[in-house]
Amino acid sequence: MQSLEILLDRFWVIKKEDRESYQTIHAEFREADRFAREYPGWPLILNERLARLEKIPSHALPFMGITEFIEKADYALFCALLIFLEDLEDGEAFLLSELVDRMEIQLKEAMEVDWTRFTLRKSLIRVMQFAEKRGLIALHEGNLDALSGDIHSEILYENTGLSRYMAVNYGRDTSRMRTADDYEKAGYQETDMDRGHFRVNRVYRSLLSSPAMYWETVEDPDSLYLKNQRQWVSKYLSENLGGRLDIHRNAAFYVRGEGEKGFGAVFPSETTLSDIILLTCREIRETAAEKVLSHEPDDTLLMPPDVFAEISRRCAEKYLPAWSKEYREMAEGPTAYPREAMEK
Repeated sequence: MQSLEILLDRFWVIKKEDRESYQTIHAEFREADRFAREYPGWPLILNERLARLEKIPSHALPFMGITEFIEKADYALFCALLIFLEDLEDGEAFLLSELVDRMEIQLKEAMEVDWTRFTLRKSLIRVMQFAEKRGLIALHEGNLDALSGDIHSEILYENTGLSRYMAVNYGRDTSRMRTADDYEKAGYQETDMDRGHFRVNRVYRSLLSSPAMYWETVEDPDSLYLKNQRQWVSKYLSENLGGRLDIHRNAAFYVRGEGEKGFGAVFPSETTLSDIILLTCREIRETAAEKVLSHEPDDTLLMPPDVFAEISRRCAEKYLPAWSKEYREMAEGPTAYPREAMEK
């Protein structure tokens, strides 16, 4: 289903920016919405402005953060920006100074807001750049780079109105939630999380939102469901999205077929880093075959830091001439590998 492929690959589709994809989603809305709600349990939003599949993961993983953000303060400032935009009308203009003043009030109980700190101003720059890139705001006048030196630089923005569709609606009070586990367990207190549609949703979410679905024990409820229902899970995924389901001893992978477009970033890509990772993995497999590394019951490998350093050095010795200049210089740096090992 082309609409599901589009929605899985992108955060959202704004009608005025990509009318063709929007129309595709609009035409297939009924079927796409049925699959999204029945299997991963994801709401599909479609209105006159945009289409968005709320891809809530089964478990929070490090790679799922906003890649443009670096510090925790980035997320705090971004939340404050969303709250600020809620009070504005669509198309309403605002000055950055107004936003900065409001942020000081909103965040005073959560963090110290000291705009004389260069790192905090850089966080604000990242937040505003991300919000503009996502289409939440539009820059009308001013230069955001000026914030690096002076927080009082006047910059004029416009609220596009899309911010109201940015945050996920959990349908419950989240004010007392402090960790990712709190969000995962919310609403399940009186229900067995390892049975029924909760487990079905969790399995499909893991397969569709993560590169792999792993389990640590043979009694893992999600893995038991997947193994027992593999024929049907594979059938539903193939009928709606193509690709295939591969199940191994401790992991399952939903793999796109040859010639099919992947969702988001794809590995391996045509980059030197992908080549280095693949070559390093080969060295690890060869080392494991020599019984140097021990396998855990869940099929993971225990690798002491010194063993990994030796594997990295061995890989660099063999393949360094084929690496790009960037990675050759990393390998030759003073903190990388001993020079004598590189010159063997």
